[in-house]
Amino acid sequence: MEVKEQYVVDQNGNRTAVLIDVDYYRQLLAALDEIESIRAYDEAKSSGHDSIPFAEATDEIERQRR
Repeated sequence: MEVKEQYVVDQNGNRTAVLIDVDYYRQLLAALDEIESIRAYDEAKSSGHDSIPFAEATDEIERQRR
């Protein structure tokens, strides 16, 4: 997708905001979400904590809610 941004400028001509296509904005949000997930995964892997299976984790959470 070709990005065609437009700028909002103040009375001095300084760029203060950017206007982008809504579809491109959604793509940026999806990419950001993926990057945040990767960072969280990397942080969890490097924490040195033991991992547990997802089903076991959800069972434990449910037990704690009761």
